Amino acid sequence: MNPGSILRSESSRNAPRKRRSFTILACTPISAFEGGTHAAISTSESQLWHGGSIMSKPAILAVDDDPQVLAAVSRDLRQHYGEHYRVLRAASGAEGLATLNELQSRGDVVASFVVDQRMPEMSGTEFLKQAIELFPDAKKVLLTAYADTEAAISAINEVGLDHYLMKPWDPPEEHLYPVLDDLLEDWQADAPTPYDGIRVIGVRWSPDSYDVKDFLSRNQVPYRFLDIEIDPDARGIVAASDTPPQLPLVVFPDGERLERPDHRLLADRAGLQTEASTSHYDLVIVGAGPAGLGAAVYGASEGLRTALIERHATGGQAGTSSRIENYLGFPKGISGADLARRATAQAKRLGAEILTAVEATSVRVEDPTKILTLNDGTELSCRALLIATGMTIRKLEVPGAEPLVGAGIWYGAAVAEAVTYRGEDVFVVGGANSAGQAAMMLSKYAGTVTVIVRGDSLEAQMSQYLIDQIAATPNIRVLLNTQIANVSGEGRLQQITLRNRLDGTEQTLDASGLFIFIGAVPHSGFVEGVVERDKRGFILTGTDLMVDGARHPAWPLDRDPYLLETSVPGIFAAGDVRANVIRRVASAVGQGAIGVSFIHKYLETA
Repeated sequence: MNPGSILRSESSRNAPRKRRSFTILACTPISAFEGGTHAAISTSESQLWHGGSIMSKPAILAVDDDPQVLAAVSRDLRQHYGEHYRVLRAASGAEGLATLNELQSRGDVVASFVVDQRMPEMSGTEFLKQAIELFPDAKKVLLTAYADTEAAISAINEVGLDHYLMKPWDPPEEHLYPVLDDLLEDWQADAPTPYDGIRVIGVRWSPDSYDVKDFLSRNQVPYRFLDIEIDPDARGIVAASDTPPQLPLVVFPDGERLERPDHRLLADRAGLQTEASTSHYDLVIVGAGPAGLGAAVYGASEGLRTALIERHATGGQAGTSSRIENYLGFPKGISGADLARRATAQAKRLGAEILTAVEATSVRVEDPTKILTLNDGTELSCRALLIATGMTIRKLEVPGAEPLVGAGIWYGAAVAEAVTYRGEDVFVVGGANSAGQAAMMLSKYAGTVTVIVRGDSLEAQMSQYLIDQIAATPNIRVLLNTQIANVSGEGRLQQITLRNRLDGTEQTLDASGLFIFIGAVPHSGFVEGVVERDKRGFILTGTDLMVDGARHPAWPLDRDPYLLETSVPGIFAAGDVRANVIRRVASAVGQGAIGVSFIHKYLETA
């Protein structure tokens, strides 16, 4: 089993994913160069029997004008990926495009291009510009020499290059396979597939329907939404019921139906883990955002029996980001959902248990044990506890807003809803990175995106790369010194009223969607009265518990508290829930990792 297969099996332990297969629409042979000769791929080589029908393997296309390099890369690709992919080869860009046109004409799928940059008639970047018009979802890899590095970096912006490899790539086990394993795992997560999975039947503007869709999408559970108001299939499914079901109705492949399910029931039926395997752990982490996931990876990898509790979905607020472009190691950027998926798979592979749709409601200390009460009434005990619950977006306190939440007003990016706003006018409220990322994501679908900012500039809170992207996107406009005065609509959002903060003038505009990022409050209520917090509810840790060299009165030990330790020895906090921290994804991940180091120190002396 290759490393990519291992990762897929681990990440799917609780929610098994069917192997994707792709239907062949025609059976004309595809020309390819195998062993240096011009040969045709036969049906037996290019197709699989699956479920009684012929299915085509997705293709990996290698393109290089140097016969020796082409033979070498094709050999290495077939050796590692031949069981699940067809490896095709072309000796020039033009020949590669001809192959792609034939693949497209028969309805086949391309998973990845591996292309030499320096070809005489058509460079690798020039080839990819045309190739992605035929197969836009395929992963793009350039083979480069040292002198081609600048061209490869430019290709990240020009064609969305996923990776570039320096030649030679020997040994492939170190330099080729890990890169492609990672890219093909990403491709499989998003690859089109004949649909036979979960169906959600509801109404587009229903808050309950949105809640189910958001929960499934955030937890990487594939589903298809059927709007009963416009979809005859949805009406047929509902009409087949003996009694009219409560919507949303969730229909599973085996025929099981859930009416208006809560998160716990939905998680159970979707195959997510909701119950702990034991009642006592070395380390329990509450909150599966970047800080919690970082702690889970390091805790499990260092031998601590680790449980991670998450009330909604792994990734936290960062998991809703459409593109994080300043996270180290991802030159093309990475979506919050992809980052969460990778981190979740990594934590599980290393042995951490991740409990979904489970919420901690209170904590008590019975030295040296910390005991959490969960929302189902059960309890978990641990030797050390790390709180990484992050923050909750602040509510929009304007007339008319509350009834329209989930019916056009969304807290966060609402990735599950973005595609439904094609050609419509939407608004984003906020001036920090999360708002900028949401605006960029929505601009791919909406007709216009208006960013509403209370301050007089974006520079105060938003990263420059996002400011530049927004300025270069024609369907985004920014309104400074502006705030929401009122919202209205019958059953769904239809209009918003904006007020200029400088002169008080107001204007009312049509609006289909309003996405809110107006700051946040810490999610720390469940530890109120247990650990010390500041006036806003952020948890005090480490040096925050030291005033003029003296320890906080609540601190009970002779030693100073560790860097991320709260006022209760053995209870730690990481990420945005802490007071006085830099709120960035990389910072949160780092705090999760550092927290485990101090937890080890605590456990050695506890």
